[in-house]
Amino acid sequence: MKTADYDFPLPEEAIAYNPATRRDNSRLMVLHRDGALEHKRFHDLPLFIDSGDLLLLNNSKVFPARLYGYKPDGERLEILLVSEISEGLWNIMIKGRYTGDVTIAKGITARISGGKTALFGKTVDVRKLLWESGHMPLPPYIKRPADETDRERYQTVYASVEGSIAAPTAGLHFTGELLRTIASKGVSVRFVTLHVGIGTFRPVKTPDIESHRMDEEFFQMDPSLLSEIAHTRRSGNRVIAVGTTVTRTIEGYLNNACAVFSSNGTIKGSTNIFIYEGYSFKAIDALITNFHLPVSTPLMLASAFAGRENLLNAYRSALSEKYRFFSYGDAMLVL
Repeated sequence: MKTADYDFPLPEEAIAYNPATRRDNSRLMVLHRDGALEHKRFHDLPLFIDSGDLLLLNNSKVFPARLYGYKPDGERLEILLVSEISEGLWNIMIKGRYTGDVTIAKGITARISGGKTALFGKTVDVRKLLWESGHMPLPPYIKRPADETDRERYQTVYASVEGSIAAPTAGLHFTGELLRTIASKGVSVRFVTLHVGIGTFRPVKTPDIESHRMDEEFFQMDPSLLSEIAHTRRSGNRVIAVGTTVTRTIEGYLNNACAVFSSNGTIKGSTNIFIYEGYSFKAIDALITNFHLPVSTPLMLASAFAGRENLLNAYRSALSEKYRFFSYGDAMLVL
């Protein structure tokens, strides 16, 4: 399979730079497996979920991972803190391979090594520093600085386990009220955690899809969820994944495409599963997702679930109907 088969023209005006005024008022395209389309609003979602279904969400919380600092010569440097290696030592992303000191807010200094890591002093509470002085790590295609409203809106209402540097965006459309409405129908609402890292959004640059490799991403879930998934499907009900990260968590575990660190009470591990056409889904019966970037791994996962031509036809319809794309854009329900 060729990477180019997942490319499509996307006009700049289709990209959402800001979220909908109300989360659940974003648009919802319903894509049926026979190719039929319905155009709804996200608050119409309960119409498509039945008693006995299982709704799975990713409760990972985005932290304000972007810092700005200054080199000794006064040059400004943007630093994205990706993951903590050990106390005070972080994997980072910056432009270039700078090695040297950077002064951040409140005079705090970090030592950058090769543009890859940042070492903070032993007395620095890095998490506190980020929440006080960091900025939400909006994707680069949102061409504006993050502001205070992004601290709320680039976060799901049920985010509770800190660790992501990008939002699990399919969940951004939910409100507490909508979740309560869904639960009141007899739907089981459960959570997994997958901390979204660079790997989820790293572009596919290989000509052949199969040559691309995903980065490892941390996940955790309650072991009882696995039996609940099995029971739901045996009962003729559906497992509905909210987002590609939820899908990768469950399918990665069931497909043994993961490393499990601990299973005592909570299953913890990492997965680098890459789902593309030809994959046989073991748990997921319906998918809620956003409209993704061309030639991206989330697009390829959605194509594997919906069928590539089916999905790309739906994308063409979305563009003609003026749907909004990417993280702050509209949603799709694949049934």
